[in-house]
Amino acid sequence: MNKLRHKSDLEKSNFRYNILTTCAYFVGIVILIQLFNIQIVNGAEYRETSNTRLSREGKIEAARGSISDRTGTTLVSTDLGASVEMYKTNVDDETLNNSILLMTNILKQNGDTYINPFPISINPYEFLFNTEEELANWRNTYKIPDAASAEEAFYLFRDKYNIQNDNPEEIAQILAIRYAITTEGYSTTRTLQISPAITAESAIQLQEMSQSLTGVRVVQEPVRKYYTGNLASHIIGYVQRIRDKNVEEFKARGDNYEYEPDDKVGQTGIEYVFEEYLRGQDGIKQIDMSVDGTITGEYTAEEAIGGANIVLTIDANLQGITERALAANIEKIRNGGFGTVYNAEGGSAVVMNVNTGEILAMASYPDYTPEYYYQGITQAQLDEYNAGNNMHFRAISSAYAPGSTFKMITAVAALESGATTTTEKINDNGRYPVEGITDYNKLPACWIYNSYGHGHGPLNVVGALEKSCNYFFYEVASRMGIDVLEKYARFYGLGSKTGVELSSERAGIVACREDLKESTGEIWSQGHTVSAAIGQGRNNVTPLQMARYISMIANGGKKVNTTIVKDVILSNGTYVSRSEIEEFVNKKLNIPEDTSENFEISEETTRAVLQGMLSVTDDAGGTAYQVFQDFNIQVGGKTGSAEAGSKVHAWFVGFAPFDNPEIAVVVMVENGGHGYYTAEVVREIIAEYFGMNVQEVKEAMNVSSEIESFR
Repeated sequence: MNKLRHKSDLEKSNFRYNILTTCAYFVGIVILIQLFNIQIVNGAEYRETSNTRLSREGKIEAARGSISDRTGTTLVSTDLGASVEMYKTNVDDETLNNSILLMTNILKQNGDTYINPFPISINPYEFLFNTEEELANWRNTYKIPDAASAEEAFYLFRDKYNIQNDNPEEIAQILAIRYAITTEGYSTTRTLQISPAITAESAIQLQEMSQSLTGVRVVQEPVRKYYTGNLASHIIGYVQRIRDKNVEEFKARGDNYEYEPDDKVGQTGIEYVFEEYLRGQDGIKQIDMSVDGTITGEYTAEEAIGGANIVLTIDANLQGITERALAANIEKIRNGGFGTVYNAEGGSAVVMNVNTGEILAMASYPDYTPEYYYQGITQAQLDEYNAGNNMHFRAISSAYAPGSTFKMITAVAALESGATTTTEKINDNGRYPVEGITDYNKLPACWIYNSYGHGHGPLNVVGALEKSCNYFFYEVASRMGIDVLEKYARFYGLGSKTGVELSSERAGIVACREDLKESTGEIWSQGHTVSAAIGQGRNNVTPLQMARYISMIANGGKKVNTTIVKDVILSNGTYVSRSEIEEFVNKKLNIPEDTSENFEISEETTRAVLQGMLSVTDDAGGTAYQVFQDFNIQVGGKTGSAEAGSKVHAWFVGFAPFDNPEIAVVVMVENGGHGYYTAEVVREIIAEYFGMNVQEVKEAMNVSSEIESFR
């Protein structure tokens, strides 16, 4: 019985095996037939289709975040624009060259620029290298004979690229792109940007001629738009194609941001500092095309994420008034509008909230147009900017002797240290005795003595500030010594960066024993002390530092955190915390902690110093009375004329309103002659801030044209 059952099971197993074997053979035969059909019957057709179909990954550029003022006015944003790029196709030189010529002709006729790294110009033929060494290296790289002229090298490249054309201008157009392809490279998957922003006319014509433009593609992408032209140009900064130095910086910081050769990054200002926030995250698109460059399909593989929006503390209207008033004042000084001509070279102005440290306006003259850099700045524009030093941000990157505007620090230090009192009067009789100086005519003197041969007579601290009496401050500084003066100067923020969210800020210098010894090897003396007391010597400060210092004078000695960024808002609407912003900025700009000593300034000292500043503008003997005598708001101020070699830098610092200070205003004009000259800029700014309807400033043409030394 068991043997029969075993035999039956074996027969069933064999049957199943035979069925599976038969199925396997059948499937194999079907596959073979299909392969025969694909490879033999229709092989030629499928091979042709495969060889003419390419697929590549493209970038969807993220919209760069906007920059706006405190009221919501958009200063910079991103609009949808068009650019043109090229990718590699399987065509011969003649087809490629003809395509390039057609493309560049279209761009030229519509006023659009295109990439041109070729280092030879025509009309006349010249090499475009800065040094002979660069030229020699280039000759060696491209096997150009040492004896070959620029014209001969030009035509050697024409032959190298097989350009069948005798028109030098057309050859140059083709060489510009062919050379860019050689030096920067491109492929079927990586494009070469020809122009970052083109007009609608160019975009339409290029698209219409697409059948004749091999490997040329018009791309709809975000374009940086500067809505207010030059307004706040130094604050905003500019965006430009990525440079080697950018890549090196990213790597040095350990950033994991992936950039491509055609990407644009912030180079200066807010655009640079907040690059990581503004940039956003690019998306990915899939592009299908034939081998001859015809696009057959395109779809989004990964959406782009827009960059964060930056809200500044400045007010666009106030910024505009500040810039225009500063520019007009500099031109007026240059043209002798105050009675004496001075070759004013430039200047800056800062408006700050005295309680919060927020910068409400900050101007630097001359300025520049950020959009030029985005679109591709011309050599002529670069030359103009270099000649005028337009790119230099004078408000934070230049340090100057503060002159008499420093005297409030000397006054506070003297009163708080007990070197003088609010009631003591010191008799200014002209020249001040200094140890080691035996020649009377070489002793330091008050400015009035140099101009009129006599001193101010007895003055207390309020009168000394009103008259800007050097003698008074020589004396109190000699009593307290340089170490005390240095501590208070550092307390008010001089000699250290303010921490503003901008690059290229200078720390400046506070005159002190250590700095003098390190820089010159000299030992500190009384002569150095009296010079430092009136803002001369080695004292060098930025206009922004001065605005912070005047804010602290006005608010009674409370330290303020200088800032120009109000908010950072991510694309999803989330606000970045203030602590995160500060940590990010401090790390990127290497801003050290404030280690200066803190002081509690007495109310008596504050009242005396502020009263002295009010006297400057409100009393008939004040150095800025003529500017503010008709003003319907009280302003505390101080003039300063600081000598710097053969130049005299003009300062005016002030705050308003006197009874309840809200803003501090600082104006500085390089080689402006007299601090009095710049006071009208402050008046105009304050009038705009408070919305006042004031009459035109009256000019006192009878003011002495003599330089008021160290005033």
